[in-house]
Amino acid sequence: MDEMRPPPRSRTIYLLPNLITTAGLFAGFYAIIAAANGQFVDASIAVFVAAVMDGLDGRVARLTGTSSEFGVQYDSLADLVSFGMAPALVMYHWALSSLKFDGLVMGRVGWSVAFLYAACAALRLARFNTQVGTVDKRWFVGLASPAAAGLMMSFVWAFADDALGFSGEQLRYVALAVTLISGLLMVSRIRFWSFKGGSEKGPRSERVPFLVLALVPVIIAIMVLDPGRVLFVIGVVYALSGPGMWLWQRRRPVPGKVP
Repeated sequence: MDEMRPPPRSRTIYLLPNLITTAGLFAGFYAIIAAANGQFVDASIAVFVAAVMDGLDGRVARLTGTSSEFGVQYDSLADLVSFGMAPALVMYHWALSSLKFDGLVMGRVGWSVAFLYAACAALRLARFNTQVGTVDKRWFVGLASPAAAGLMMSFVWAFADDALGFSGEQLRYVALAVTLISGLLMVSRIRFWSFKGGSEKGPRSERVPFLVLALVPVIIAIMVLDPGRVLFVIGVVYALSGPGMWLWQRRRPVPGKVP
C-alpha cells in the first residue's frame, strides 16, 4: 500500500508567495529606516510597494495552490509592520514629532496618537483573521489596514516634496487628525466596499466589477501627472465612502415605518 501513495509535495512550492510576503515586509522595514533618515517620499512609496506585494502574495498562493496557515499568519505579521508600525513611525518623524514644540503635553499626544494608530492596525488585523469566512466578502468591516496606510502615506507623499510650500511641522495638527481618524476607522464597524463582486459565497466572490476594471487605466493615466496627490484624493474619497454610506442608510426611511 505504501508504494501506491503519491510522493509528498515539496515544501519549496510555498517559497513564492512567502517570498512576496517577505518583499512586502522589507518594504515596510525600509519605510521606517527611510523616515528616520528624513527621506519621507521614499518612505511613503515603500509602503505603497508593500501594499502591492500584499495584494500579490495571496493571489499567487491561490493560483499555485500553495495557500497555507503559515502563509496566512506570516502575512498578518508582515502587514502589522508595513501597514501598522511603518505608517505610524513615518507620520511621527515627519509631522507628529513637531508637536513637542507646542509643549510637553502635546509632544506626548503626538507619539501616543502614533501608537494608537499602530494598535488599531493590530486590532484590525486580528479581527479580520477571526472573521475570515464568516463575513460578506463584498465589504470590509472597518477600514482595511492597507487602505488606512495608503491614506496616511499619500498625505505625507503629497506634501513632503515641498512643491506646495508646506512642511510636516506646519501640518502637524492636520497630520494628527489624519492619523487619529485613520486608526479609529480601522476598528470601527463601518463597512467599506472591498471591490469584490458577487455574493458572500461562491466563485463569483473573487471577481472584480467591470466598472472598477475600466477605471484602472484612467486612474493610472491621471496618477502619472502627480501620483502623491492623486493617491491622497483617492484615499480621502474611499475613507469618506464608508461613513457616507452609513449616514445615507441611517437617513433612508425604513419601509413600513410611519415618519
